[in-house]
Amino acid sequence: MFSSKGFGTLARSRVPLRSKRQCSVQRQTAALSGSSIKSLQDAFRDPSSPFHIAPGDTGPESPDAPPSLSQVPHPAPPPPQSSHPTAIGSLAANARAKLISMGYDEGSLWEQSIVWGHHDAFRHVNNVHYLRFVESGRIAWVMAFGKALGGEERVKAMLAGQGVSVILKSMNINFRRPVTFPDTLLVGHKPIISSSRTHFTLNAVLYSYSQQAIVADSDSVLVWYDYDNLKKCDPGDDAWRLLKVASQDGQVKG
Repeated sequence: MFSSKGFGTLARSRVPLRSKRQCSVQRQTAALSGSSIKSLQDAFRDPSSPFHIAPGDTGPESPDAPPSLSQVPHPAPPPPQSSHPTAIGSLAANARAKLISMGYDEGSLWEQSIVWGHHDAFRHVNNVHYLRFVESGRIAWVMAFGKALGGEERVKAMLAGQGVSVILKSMNINFRRPVTFPDTLLVGHKPIISSSRTHFTLNAVLYSYSQQAIVADSDSVLVWYDYDNLKKCDPGDDAWRLLKVASQDGQVKG
């Protein structure tokens, strides 16, 4: 057993040891001055040094910290094929050429992008969206027809329901193939006339860029309508002549 005097002696003997350690730390700190600090700075600037920090970068928070993601080189992933401008341009050109060769009006082709929200629980574009797709293409065709018939003023009047324009009587759609995102559909229209001068059929197809095939087709019956007098009518010789020419080769020409 140690006496109280022994404990006092031991305590006093440890004081010089602690003082020596503090002195050692002070000497090491002092040694970092001058050339030592300059050597460390040079190591930070040297690209071949493991301590190198490139301009604009920040070092680790601690010696054991892992490198940040910005300091680890990652090869850029190749762009998906569908987003390549050349690929998209080629698919679009093929679609346009196909529909024009089938007699659909070149000037009113409607390009419809498919978005994720068009999907339903069965993981394909919901059938009801095709009504809107065809409608957008049909309005593009009506605008082209109105412009050929009487210029921009006639287009505005037809879209606003002023004077003689068209009104939708009926519409059907045949679904040929399911469509999924991502994709773009090209919608084309051409008129089919009968002996009646008060109505005609507007045939449409929807062509998929990714599938390079027709995914749906539709027939809409349009009636010539006098919006000022609220009744169907004969559109007149000029409109009938233009419609007859368009029904032969599909192209709306003024």
